[in-house]
Amino acid sequence: MPSDDLYGLLGVSRDATPDELRKAYRKRARKYHPDVNPNDPKAEDRFKEVSFAHEVLSDPERRRLYDEFGADGIKQGFSPDQARAYESWQRGARRSPHQGGFASEFDLDDLFGSLFGARRGRAGPRAGASTRGEIQVDFMDAVRGGEVRVQVAGAGTLRVKIPAGSDEGTRIRLAGQGSAGISGGPAGDLVLELHVRPHAFFSRDAADLSIDLPVTLPELVRGASVEVPTPDGPVTMTIPPNSTHGQRLRLRGKGVLRRDGGGERGELYVRLELALPDASDPRLEKIAGEMDALYEGVDVRARLKDET
Repeated sequence: MPSDDLYGLLGVSRDATPDELRKAYRKRARKYHPDVNPNDPKAEDRFKEVSFAHEVLSDPERRRLYDEFGADGIKQGFSPDQARAYESWQRGARRSPHQGGFASEFDLDDLFGSLFGARRGRAGPRAGASTRGEIQVDFMDAVRGGEVRVQVAGAGTLRVKIPAGSDEGTRIRLAGQGSAGISGGPAGDLVLELHVRPHAFFSRDAADLSIDLPVTLPELVRGASVEVPTPDGPVTMTIPPNSTHGQRLRLRGKGVLRRDGGGERGELYVRLELALPDASDPRLEKIAGEMDALYEGVDVRARLKDET
């Protein structure tokens, strides 16, 4: 994912407030959303880029690392302590001995202690290293939030709270559950990356959900009030008369909680899917024959011929 200029992708300055970031993201997300630009790979790629930029910059910790270290700061496994120690060493190595010198400005024991976590010379207590792990969570636990139990070597069973609106790749930091501290220093953190199990009938795109809803032919023709499952339980939705198979309807605010602090939720898109009766019912063939008259003089595949 491109990450050379995340602020540029959103069109904001580096001192943009969280509210400015959120507004800029929404504007670009609407512009490049796949639903607005069907069959446009470039728009889809740009949508993913702005989503990634917003995901990083809306997280205070990841934004701080990006501001300090650039794209390297948001790579998995990056260690800011090691990076700072190396930069300090480089600055010291470039100094002339007549300006104080490398030896008097920088202590090698401190450098190697920061880089490798080793206690050398007079190095004092140090925090333990952060460790990383991966856990799998159910789709609805990620959408609604919840609590799961995970087995961690050396720490037994831990309860992990999953924030509502979490998604594939979301990271959760457990303070003090990482590597033991050095020379009495505090323990490091445990950073868990979430992997979300697919749902039986919901699919997800950022904060929006989609579902295919089976409906009958009479419901499409005459319209109907039908029950639709949502993360918060079933709701009643109105199907307009003369709807068609494949038509998409929208339930506002029935998607996933947006994790940008706005407290808003995405949409639930309902795709109508015509469900035919039992094919073994002898009445079906008779009804199909009666419907043939409705198609007289109508070429339902005319559009395919015009576009080839």
